[in-house]
Order: sequence, then structure tokens, then C-alpha cells
Amino acid sequence: MRIVLVGQAPFGAKVLEGLLEKGEEVVAAYTPPDRGSRLDPLKEAALAKGIAIYQPATYKDDQVFAEYQDLKPDLTILAFVTDIIPEKFFTEPSRGTICYHPSLLPLHRGASAINWAIIMGRAKTGLTIFWPDGGIDTGPILLQKEVEIGADDTTGSIYFNHLFPMGVDAILESVDLIKEGKAPRVKQAEEGATYEPPCDDRVAAIDWEKSAQDVYNLVRGCDPQPGAYGQLKGEKIRFYGARLLLETTEETPGTVSKVYPEGFQVALKGGKLAVSKVRPETGGKMEAAAFASERGLEVGDRFGNGA
Repeated sequence: MRIVLVGQAPFGAKVLEGLLEKGEEVVAAYTPPDRGSRLDPLKEAALAKGIAIYQPATYKDDQVFAEYQDLKPDLTILAFVTDIIPEKFFTEPSRGTICYHPSLLPLHRGASAINWAIIMGRAKTGLTIFWPDGGIDTGPILLQKEVEIGADDTTGSIYFNHLFPMGVDAILESVDLIKEGKAPRVKQAEEGATYEPPCDDRVAAIDWEKSAQDVYNLVRGCDPQPGAYGQLKGEKIRFYGARLLLETTEETPGTVSKVYPEGFQVALKGGKLAVSKVRPETGGKMEAAAFASERGLEVGDRFGNGA
């Protein structure tokens, strides 16, 4: 089959490598336009293999679609795509188009599926390979894989330890099923379907009046991006590498209850948040202990609500 791969980042590059290792014919790779001097990993991998590269600023341009048609794709694979792509691109390939999504559709449609599964305190999530139909993650399902969410998992750990490698394998498995004529198209149920907005600062603000578990779920779900935050003296301080301590405390939620060599602890409703890394508004991530020392953070200091 003549395969067109649309994607980006290390995930897109690994999918390309996997397809080529299996002897598949990848005729082109589509990646976002260059930003700065650093090449996208998928573009870099395609260049190394002599595969044609396309980087349209928009997929709504008629010339972009004409170039795509000229490739005569049998199958198009969407591997980590953030651009808006018109439905006609999906129906052009003779064998259709498949897309990777990191949730158990129809749960968590949208751009921040992993974040929301953790923020909402779910015990499991997974991935879906589906046939896109022009809606937002609404097409028929080809296959799904499940993974448990551990009590201390973050968006980063679930993605890099599970959904990234599982996703690459699932795409390769899907290609085999399509070649064998055994790929299902199971209609998604609309009952129970969810769609959440992007996980950004409108979501990441901590409300210290919420339960300890809810706050911890938000911190885990926003780690590594965008970073759940509280306000300290008018500055957004984002928390990473946190743990929930189910210790009773009478301190006001948001109050620093302990400063120690591993970081600091913040009182919650029904527990404490042990923070190991932070990111202030200026500069990158740093050890929480170093931040506490630099800012003179003391027991009794209080973080305000993020909003």
C-alpha cells in the first residue's frame, strides 16, 4: 500500500520507523511548518530515509489537496496531528484514513484526552485507532487498548510509559488488519461520550477549597503541561513531581505546612501535597527545596487560588 503519514514529534517519527521496518511503502510525510532551527523529529526521520516531505501552513488550500491527490495514497495515517484537516483528505485514499487518539473513545474527545482522564480521577484510560469522519474524534473505531492509571501516575508517565509505545504498536497492528481486509468499523456510541476543552491555564488553576484528591488529580493531570498552579505573592507557581499524603491537618488549605530537604508540603482538605519541583513565572523548572530557599519560603506562608 502507498501510505501517507501525517504527524509530528517523536511519536510520528517512531511510527515512520515502525512502518519502514515492516517494509511498508511510505510515499510522503506531512509535518507542521518549521519553527526555529530545530527540525521536527518526524521530518528529520523522513529526510534520513529520502521520503518526500510536505509542510503546509493550512490544509484548506486547494493546491495542498491537489498535491495530496497526486500522491495516490492507499492509506493515510494520522499520528499525533494537531492541525485541522478537511474531511476530503480522509476519503481520498483507496483504503481510507486512520487516526491515533489517546483515550477510550467516545470518552475524552478533544486535544487533552490524557490530562482529563487523570484530572477526573479515572482508574483506567487507553488508546483508540479510529476512522476519522470530519467530526472531533467521532469516527468508527478500528481497535482499542486499555491501560490502568496508577494512583500517582501523571499525564507524562501514562503517555511516555504506556500510550506512546502502545500507540505505535496499535497503528502497526491496524495497518496489518487493513491489509488483510479484517479491519472493523465500529460506530461510536454517543451515549456517555465526553468532550473536554484543551488543558491550559483556564483549567490548571488550583482551587484549594477542593478535596485533597481533587487537587492531587489536577496536579497529576497537568504534569508536565501546563503545570497546575497556585498564587504566591501575586506570582503563578506551578507544581510538579507531587505526592499526596493522607495526613490529617487543621491548617488552612494552601498553607505551607513543612519545608524540608526534598521540597515542601502544602495543606489540603484531607491531606497534604508534597511538592518536589516547581516552575515560577520566570525561569524553568527547579527543585522545590531550592525554590523554598531562594524565596525564603516558610511554614505558614500561603498559596492563593490559581484563578
